[in-house]
Amino acid sequence: MRFVSFEYQGKPSWGRVEGDMIADLGALADAPVDLKSAIAAGALAQDVKAPLIPRAAVRLLPVIPNPAKILCVGHNYESHRQETGRAKVDHPSIFTRFADTLIGADDPIIRPTVSTDLDYEAELAIVIGKPGRHIAAADAMDHIAGYACFNDASVRDWQWHTRQFTPGKNFPGTAPFGPELVTPDEISDLDKVSVRSVLNGTVMQDATVDFMIFPIPEIIAYVSTFTALEPGDVIATGTPGGVGSKRTPPVWMAPGDTVEIVISGVGTLSSRIVDET
Repeated sequence: MRFVSFEYQGKPSWGRVEGDMIADLGALADAPVDLKSAIAAGALAQDVKAPLIPRAAVRLLPVIPNPAKILCVGHNYESHRQETGRAKVDHPSIFTRFADTLIGADDPIIRPTVSTDLDYEAELAIVIGKPGRHIAAADAMDHIAGYACFNDASVRDWQWHTRQFTPGKNFPGTAPFGPELVTPDEISDLDKVSVRSVLNGTVMQDATVDFMIFPIPEIIAYVSTFTALEPGDVIATGTPGGVGSKRTPPVWMAPGDTVEIVISGVGTLSSRIVDET
């Protein structure tokens, strides 16, 4: 199944995708208030009827608009590690994003006034469905509610002010997340899922999940050792090689551009670029 968070007639809600329609599950009596709460309540598996709304009539929000945690994995594809010149490491490189950086599939990426070094990063995001601490890698997949496309768009010069990533990863409006949450049963072979970015029609990144240095179960096990994971928490699992900053000359996203994150079996997340005003 596929789920979305959206705004309809000025009100936020969540629902199940049914072709070109959305079943507005948030409109039902006693329904969880949002998709994060529905995941926590185990409500996604319930096959209930709800009022149908045309997809074209809503504004999509980030799949999880209000995650308590957004954890990102850096340099997690060998091709990206090599292009950055990073040494091999024994543990995942983890950094955080703030929830106010997230935007939905119907919103533009905002290039900040202080930089033109805006880069794309195609990533597969996982959304936690079951709480846990010290989760064993063998049990990790049972804690996933679903998958979504994620663009970890980065303001590179601010990212490189120091060795700490936080500034370049947390400008508002720089993290498209969606359009849908896809439940694990929709993905038959996760290792063969391709993660691709397309900028103005040109493929920039393209790799399959099996080229991750740290596989998803290991990421969940590692992260859950230092912090408790809760339903609705988001982990962006890393980007393949081919980022704009490592091309000659560098390729930066600019106003008027369109960038797509295309993940097989999960969907396409398309965003236009605009300047901050």
